[in-house]
Amino acid sequence: MDIQINNSCDDPIYLQIKNQIKAQIISGKLVVGEQLPSIRFLAKELRISMLTAKRAFDELEMDGFINSVQGKGNFVAPQNKELIREEYLKEIESMLQKSVELSEIADISIEELINMLKSYVEGNYE
Repeated sequence: MDIQINNSCDDPIYLQIKNQIKAQIISGKLVVGEQLPSIRFLAKELRISMLTAKRAFDELEMDGFINSVQGKGNFVAPQNKELIREEYLKEIESMLQKSVELSEIADISIEELINMLKSYVEGNYE
């Protein structure tokens, strides 16, 4: 498992860890049933507080991405396809919102924005 902490990022460390693990689960890099490193090990490797690592794991468990087994550790949970779809939809909506805001600043019409999106989907945009 590869996790990179960026100290210049606005996101808190626990959220960076959570998002990176979640992305690895969604992408299939971490598979169902795979054991994650212990909280202690992760904290030591990343040189962070155990409380920070625990918070990331607790939130991943609350979101349904991992299961915690007392005395055994944390494991990648079977994924609900609808949950994964919702995660992607949230990300897409966020990016679309940012695109709309930028297009308003740049005085780009909705038609131009739609054409740009179509071009990207069709692979014709350079």
